Amino acid sequence: MNEMDGRSTFALTPWVRRVIAANAVVYLLTITVFTGSWFFRTFAFAPSTALAQPWTLVTYTLVHAGFLHLAFNMLMLFFFGPAVEERMGGRAFLRYYLFCGLGGAALSLAIALVAPVAPFVGASGAVFGVALAFALNWPDAPILVFPLPVPIKAKWLVLGLAAIDLALAVLPARDGVAHLAHLGGFLFGFLYLRGAALAARVPSSAPQRRSRARARSLQNGAEGRRRRDGPRRPASRPDETIQAKIDRLLDKISATGIDSLTPEERQLLAERSRQLRQH
Repeated sequence: MNEMDGRSTFALTPWVRRVIAANAVVYLLTITVFTGSWFFRTFAFAPSTALAQPWTLVTYTLVHAGFLHLAFNMLMLFFFGPAVEERMGGRAFLRYYLFCGLGGAALSLAIALVAPVAPFVGASGAVFGVALAFALNWPDAPILVFPLPVPIKAKWLVLGLAAIDLALAVLPARDGVAHLAHLGGFLFGFLYLRGAALAARVPSSAPQRRSRARARSLQNGAEGRRRRDGPRRPASRPDETIQAKIDRLLDKISATGIDSLTPEERQLLAERSRQLRQH
């Protein structure tokens, strides 16, 4: 996997960089300063103490049981995260990442009602949710997995990881890995993405239609007054007005991703880009 949407795979995006840095800092603290078992008891997620320690719903994703545990999770985030963040936008990516992390804890809580669940740590649930988002957006992207000699399509890799986690969670495996958290990240990630896709297809509500109709009415009234009163001197230069619109669109892309633009907004960006190339 060399490029995705014209971006180098190895170019970290802002929130992916921050999440990796936060996990690395917490790990360094656990092996240098907070070396006692109390740290894990305080910040690991345990269904039996979740009500007394609600912060562990989030903090467990920042704590790792060892270097290999941290390295595996951050390597997955390193490869899958940047493309997903660029597609979603920074704030939406962070919400999605945290939601998948909460999914790992929520599924563990549900399973704890019928079977014991040991305390666990790690960003696996959140990271596996990011891997799912990557596979849904770029299902046929080739991914090299050591030591396999040929690349695997993203959709088959993620499906295989989910199947392995499901099998190890059902057995259950005594490997000390929180497979339920992985599955919770997959499940909540899928629900989040499907919900977002359905919401994008829902037609606008009646209040929104009334607001747009009122806006059109006001605009038509203003145009009628301009025709009666004659042309007015514009309040600002056309170039300044267009540039202000472009700036707002760039802010929108940074916050919610390029997919949030309407066809009219995309056309405005394309026309402005063509004008700049001509000049």
